[in-house]
Amino acid sequence: MAVETPEATTDLLGQRVELDVSGMTCAACANRIERKLNKLDGVRATVNYATERAVVMGVSADRSAELVDAVRAAGYDARPVSEEGAADGYSDRVKMLRNRLIVAALLTIPLGDAAIVLALTPQLRFPGWQWALIVTAIPVVFWCAWPFHRAAWRNLRHGGTSMDTLVSLGVLAAFFWSVVATLLGSSGESSFWFGYGTTPEGADALYLEAAAAVTTFLLAGRYVEARSKRSARGVLTAIGRLAPSSVRVLRDGVEHTIPIGELRVGERFVVRPGERVATDGTVQAGSSSIDTSAMTGEAEPVEVSHGSRVLAGTTNLNGALVVEAEQIGAHTQLAQLAVLAEQAQARKASVQSLVDKVVAVFVPAVLGISLATLVVWLIAGGAPRSAFSAAMSVLIIACPCALGLATPTALLVGVGRGGQLGILIKGPDALEASGAIDTVVLDKTGTLTTGTMTLVAVTPSPGLDADGLLALAATVESHSEHPIGRAVVAGARDAGVEPGAAEDVQALPGFGLEGRALLADGARRHVVLGTADLLAERSVSVPVDALAAIEDAAASGQTAVLVAVDGVLAGHLVVADTIKDSAASAVNRLRGLGLRTVLLTGDRKLAAESVGRQVGVDEVVAEVLPTEKAGVIERLQDEGRRVAMVGDGINDAAALATANLGMAVVSGTDVALKSADIILVRRNLEVIPDAIQLSRRTLRTIRWNLVWAFGYNVAAIPLAASGHLNPLIAGLAMSLSSFFVVTNSMRLRRFKAGT
Repeated sequence: MAVETPEATTDLLGQRVELDVSGMTCAACANRIERKLNKLDGVRATVNYATERAVVMGVSADRSAELVDAVRAAGYDARPVSEEGAADGYSDRVKMLRNRLIVAALLTIPLGDAAIVLALTPQLRFPGWQWALIVTAIPVVFWCAWPFHRAAWRNLRHGGTSMDTLVSLGVLAAFFWSVVATLLGSSGESSFWFGYGTTPEGADALYLEAAAAVTTFLLAGRYVEARSKRSARGVLTAIGRLAPSSVRVLRDGVEHTIPIGELRVGERFVVRPGERVATDGTVQAGSSSIDTSAMTGEAEPVEVSHGSRVLAGTTNLNGALVVEAEQIGAHTQLAQLAVLAEQAQARKASVQSLVDKVVAVFVPAVLGISLATLVVWLIAGGAPRSAFSAAMSVLIIACPCALGLATPTALLVGVGRGGQLGILIKGPDALEASGAIDTVVLDKTGTLTTGTMTLVAVTPSPGLDADGLLALAATVESHSEHPIGRAVVAGARDAGVEPGAAEDVQALPGFGLEGRALLADGARRHVVLGTADLLAERSVSVPVDALAAIEDAAASGQTAVLVAVDGVLAGHLVVADTIKDSAASAVNRLRGLGLRTVLLTGDRKLAAESVGRQVGVDEVVAEVLPTEKAGVIERLQDEGRRVAMVGDGINDAAALATANLGMAVVSGTDVALKSADIILVRRNLEVIPDAIQLSRRTLRTIRWNLVWAFGYNVAAIPLAASGHLNPLIAGLAMSLSSFFVVTNSMRLRRFKAGT
């Protein structure tokens, strides 16, 4: 993917409108809205069914009303995303589905039991038993199933069909046929059980449990789907939270706290220790260490001073800085990341669920068969009651209950089992993608490595004591907040060495640290820790073997810190962002699954290649800017690869969304988790191949469920059309088909990690 320049990003933000779209029930709805919007002059629209958002390019905000009218003309509703309450409105939809599902489930269970028992055992019937069941079914059929009826009517008005059409017709037909049959009384004729035997008189009048069961099962599927889609909408909000809402601007030498939106290019602002940088700019005064891990993925902080460039969203660790704003608002690199992440998610709108693909052909075919059954029976001289019963049987037996259950039940069980194993799967898109990936791209810092600097070696000069060297170094570093200093102090304490007292400690940003260590006997030792240049400036001779140690450390991705005591080199310390213990075995398992592994990082090339060799990846791509990471993913996709991305930082958000499958480790930032399709909770990196295997097995289960559900309909429809399957038995057969789907899905509970 081409990296957006600030100018391109500004144009992109200035000539686009985003709409929250409501009323979509399947991918076909998104396609219908997209076609409607693209008919408008100068409009390039993409509608994302997963996030229920339309991104319209080439138009300005003053055309928002026209765009909303176009969406409403297609039978849906929309509003600009900037309007308050948009997110709350989406949460209300999830709540609405949950409430309808609860009511439907509470009424369907007793209704189904009573309907079957009373229909098949006449001796248990009581006066008005049919009407009691009908009254119980009314809330389910008309209130709980209202979302299906509303969607079916909208599709009908615009000349389209969907699963909602068949569900609505099946539910209403089953209910009203039960009412009509109850009013007219039993036919007194034999009713067939799969071609032989008869049912008791009056059994052919009740199909209420079929109507209620269809409503309940499909509401459960919609509820699961709505919850998974809601989580996909948070990525842009999470990115926005990185930038502070206010900034300390310097005006006439006085600090004024103002909203970030009032900051202008060229103004200077103050960033105190612990605060986030408000916008992209250049340091004009002060020196400090900047934690850029959220933007670049580098574990080691960057030392900045006068003339250094800093980015919005990064964190100032120690000294105060005065920064001149150079890029604000949409120009910042943080804003570009937001745009890239949203564009990447919008590209997922073309992915349709497996159920939608089947139903696109199945629904019109079933409607045609049901109508043809009615006509053929009447032409052949059959009684109207028999003709309508056969047509009704076709509609009920074909009602896509098992089709609607195929995905959500497998997803529920797979997600539940994944949760037990530390794997959170967001939705069917992740499952579909996992079945085709052939390349896994791994972030380095915080994913394959701990993301925390650790003391890995203490090498004293000949004749000196390692513990003594470590004690002096830790004593001075205990006054520093630098990650290297924290690593030295933590390493000393782990070795049983406690830092002592120190005085006159001074940080030298970009070079190191110096101060005086106070010994127990009252002596004072001058200690300098840092680079070879710092020691040379302090007139400390650094031998060739020490310089070679520094180069060796750098070549292996580590950092060497020289230590001088009273003007003499006392040795050196080595700190590093250590590789997680499970990294190599996880990469080995991925390769065993036939997947190509790529290490992608913004870190230095030497450090990245060292980590790559140790964990055994196939390829290393280093020194990549945050806005370029998604481009690397796209380059791999252009080569024909199906890519999974594993990351944890803000800089990974666009790459996670661009990849065919995004996987974020739980230690990652909020935005990375929201950009990903799969969340990895377990600390052990073996969770990565486990997640892929569980996803593939869940997808395989969904496919088998769909094969069974569709095959069952193909086999049962001819029986129903020929009159050998009365509606009651058709409803029972439909329930058995659903039972098979649920049972097959439950097999996923036996999935074990490492298999």
